[in-house]
Amino acid sequence: MKRLRNENADLDAADLKILRILERDARTSTAELARVVGLSAPSVAERIRKLQENGVIEAYTVRINPVALGMKLSAWLRIRPVPGQLSVVTEIIRDLPEIAQCDRVTGEDCFIALAHVGSVAELERVIDKIIPYAMTNTAIIQSSPVEPRSPLGSLRQR
Repeated sequence: MKRLRNENADLDAADLKILRILERDARTSTAELARVVGLSAPSVAERIRKLQENGVIEAYTVRINPVALGMKLSAWLRIRPVPGQLSVVTEIIRDLPEIAQCDRVTGEDCFIALAHVGSVAELERVIDKIIPYAMTNTAIIQSSPVEPRSPLGSLRQR
């Protein structure tokens, strides 16, 4: 069986199939996975345990639609701390519940953060907490032609 090597684990076709199924529905039972993959349930359970131990599977999660919770506005904030304020800005961003994701990046800006809010006024309140310590540039999301997707998509189908 051909294996895909990475720094943490060797993945074969069965592992990739298990990952793709769990990615679509993390609640898929071990018995169902075993049936689809063509292995025994204990074998599938052991593969899942190894995938978790090796850091391939980081977590099982639910994707929640912010609009359904009243957060009708999403925006990307580019954040550039003023000199000497990087750690302060980091803590402010961590403490803002409206920030759904934040990455430290290269380039002129230090951070790119995704915020979900209910209104422009709420977005302004979020920005106002940051701007004493950083310059910001905000882009309101109109639509998402590419939904968040897995790195499995860039692997060849096996």
